[in-house]
Amino acid sequence: MQHPIDRIVLATLAALLAPLGVAAAQDAKFPTRAVTFVVPFPPGGSADALPRIVAEKLRERWGQPVVIENRPGAAGSTGSGSVARSAPDGYTVLATPAGPLAINGLVQKTLPYTPGAFVPVALLALSPTVLTVRLNFPANTAEEFIHYAKANPGKLNYASQGPGSTSHLTGVMFQQQTGSEMVHVPYRGTGPALADILAGNVDLFFDNLGSSMPMHRGGKAKILAVATPERSNLVPELPTLREAGLRDFTSSTWFAMVAPPGTPSAIAEQINRAVNDVLAMPEIQAQFETLGVQPRIVTPPELAAFIAIEATRWADVARDAKIEKE
Repeated sequence: MQHPIDRIVLATLAALLAPLGVAAAQDAKFPTRAVTFVVPFPPGGSADALPRIVAEKLRERWGQPVVIENRPGAAGSTGSGSVARSAPDGYTVLATPAGPLAINGLVQKTLPYTPGAFVPVALLALSPTVLTVRLNFPANTAEEFIHYAKANPGKLNYASQGPGSTSHLTGVMFQQQTGSEMVHVPYRGTGPALADILAGNVDLFFDNLGSSMPMHRGGKAKILAVATPERSNLVPELPTLREAGLRDFTSSTWFAMVAPPGTPSAIAEQINRAVNDVLAMPEIQAQFETLGVQPRIVTPPELAAFIAIEATRWADVARDAKIEKE
């Protein structure tokens, strides 16, 4: 089934975007040396695992090394800045979740790069945001949770991966759409936040499916709903928050690849085709699903439109919540 975001992207592009010129370099040999994928986060987790899975297959396809280089810092801004300053030749590519491309500019006073200046390459995968609660939380459905949150203003604590993270902004959006009030408890990443969910120290966490799914299936925490417009085929038994009454609620974690500003569109499209061929492999799709993510095959212009939609969504949330840049 085609994801609604894909339909929005395609409709937008049909009216606004013409095909980018590719004929001049379609047959050019690329790559002729090692390619580096910069991951602006530490090793471990989906942000690091997904590019590694793809890189291994690209090594076989290209006959050239594909190196993963972790450059963490400033919620992904440090590594993203280094890629922005790299040569625009396709040999250095940023592989990142949403933050550096759609969120960091909303919560950080200064960035060492301009998010919109990157050249879109490929969308690796989407992971639904899920409403995860501690095991003994006094609600077993999304409807019960929403009712409880509204009836107990200021009494619920929600964890996040840090200020300005997708989990933080999703919590803000939940409060905006339900009229509830909750206390934000920021952590340094998913691991510490989940640990306190498991320990019962915080009530809920708008996590990504891949991290919470093992806890849910192992009976250590409860996922009450997914935050995507449609149910996920990875956990089809779980309803959406829209089904629970939040008709416009949408949140997901996504992982994309972009190139330095000025990278020729022909090179971006060559990398895009190679990555999409990898994402289409059944074995890769199976690996992604074990991580709780679903591969997404789009063109560079479709990725540009997708990022623009996401950036607008979170900008509206941050503005309405009066989140101050730090």
